[in-house]
Amino acid sequence: MKHSIHTRTYPIKLSGLNSLRTFTLLTALSSICAVAMLSALAFYSASAHAQNYPTRTVKMIVPLTPGSGADIAGRLVAKTLTENWKQPVVIENRPGAGGVIGTGAVVNAEPDGYTLLVQSASYAANPAIYKKLPYDPLKSLTDVNILGLTPYVMITAADGPYGSLKDLVAAAKAKPGEITFASAGVGSSTHLAAEYFNQMVGIKLIHVPYKGSPEAIQDTLQGRTAFYMAPLDTAIGQLKGGKLRVLGVTSKVRSETIPDVPTIAEQGYPNFDINLWFGVWAPAATPAAIIQKINTDINRAMQDPDIKAAYAKAGIRANPMTPDEFAKFVRAEMAKYQKIAKDANIEPQ
Repeated sequence: MKHSIHTRTYPIKLSGLNSLRTFTLLTALSSICAVAMLSALAFYSASAHAQNYPTRTVKMIVPLTPGSGADIAGRLVAKTLTENWKQPVVIENRPGAGGVIGTGAVVNAEPDGYTLLVQSASYAANPAIYKKLPYDPLKSLTDVNILGLTPYVMITAADGPYGSLKDLVAAAKAKPGEITFASAGVGSSTHLAAEYFNQMVGIKLIHVPYKGSPEAIQDTLQGRTAFYMAPLDTAIGQLKGGKLRVLGVTSKVRSETIPDVPTIAEQGYPNFDINLWFGVWAPAATPAAIIQKINTDINRAMQDPDIKAAYAKAGIRANPMTPDEFAKFVRAEMAKYQKIAKDANIEPQ
């Protein structure tokens, strides 16, 4: 014997203001559900895309010349990422205007994770040096990860008059505004690092800008300038030649590459600490899931024995960060460079 189940609907009769309120509430609930569903679908889509990323060649634009610290660090990481991702990661150098040209190319790229920026501390220094940048350094790009840090080394001619940091400071105080120092260009990180030292020590020197590190090192080697704040990775070859003397290392702790050289902090200036660093950025609208994947895979690459050995040889120290940690670091560096430039009366270009 078959039994049938009968259902009956009971309409709710609403009228006037109650009807309008009920309709409004139902409409709002429907909208909330729709938004939630779309958000969930978008999150699922982004997560799925990130899991498959990358499926083709990833381009890393370095807005500096080949052989620069950012270029060296970028190529080392790109090689390991290529092996891990099973997709090519290529370096493209686009130097010019302190890195502004190459940076602009990444800002205008498709925000899909396939065009990245590898830049040095100049990224944080440029807002203090240029009156107007063709991009917003706080909004146009997303901070991905730091690739490493390397200290500057204060170098002077091995046969010059400055046998120690104390000798240099004493001479500068005895002849204010007469002794020169070199840099790789007005507003370069080497310029600001030197100005930071001058301000902390309380000396006034004459700035002599050069086209780059090779020229600055050469003239310092010849004794034409008192010192140059050379990035360690750039000066290593010359240091081994014995023609340069290192007066101090700019990091808070000694470099493992030249452990016998004392830091400037050890020599009477305990708060002195400044480094050249290299990082990775992506166009601003790049999905967060892809940013996180790149960050995680870069940190994993830093554990590769080959990268560790190459970094040690170049004087670069790995310092893994999360995207949020790197973002805070970059903004702190921007504030530091703004103050250095202001105190040194460096006119924005």
